[in-house]
Amino acid sequence: MKQVTRIQILARLKDHIKDPTTELVYTTPFELLIAVVLSAQATDVSVNKATKPLFAVANTAEKILDLGVDKLKNYIRTIGLYNSKAVNIIKTCQILVNKYQGEVPENFESLIELPGVGRKTANVVLNTAYGWPTIAVDTHIFRVSNRTGFAPGKTVEDVEKKLLKVVPNEYKLNCHHWLILHGRYTCIARKPRCGSCVIEDLCEFKHKIYPE
Repeated sequence: MKQVTRIQILARLKDHIKDPTTELVYTTPFELLIAVVLSAQATDVSVNKATKPLFAVANTAEKILDLGVDKLKNYIRTIGLYNSKAVNIIKTCQILVNKYQGEVPENFESLIELPGVGRKTANVVLNTAYGWPTIAVDTHIFRVSNRTGFAPGKTVEDVEKKLLKVVPNEYKLNCHHWLILHGRYTCIARKPRCGSCVIEDLCEFKHKIYPE
């Protein structure tokens, strides 16, 4: 894909998606961190349903540690992989309390050392909570980047590196949100909604699907 086409795509997504942000509900960097950890292989809707009552009683590392792993599981048991996620969250909270005074570090290397936190989670926290021009790649962004030809890559990390290289600085802050929302609601996995896509004429996908 030519760079001029990428810029046209980003400009259209910017115009189409006015207030790009995560659909996870949070008020602090810590709440966002926990929500993103829980969102692995789960929908944002299911995470929000679980975190609303959880954060009402425990929205800091100290308070979640006070809950303990068994009580934490009761709050998140509707979410997939809740057993392992609860263990990781408790371990992460312990590290945050012991090493960072309960705060979420604004540092990529420090974040990915936390149990249950990978590149995507770290980048989401840095981008969304702290305003860093990072691009987190999830399944939606991986699919959109490859399907459209915008930033193809064989692995999530390949796509991340390509996006950071080809996305102009002025678009980097919101690019993650534009692409994830586009993938979630338009360029969906099994049957993309090409007929209602604002970048359909710029997309290089060869098997476009239109309503009959």
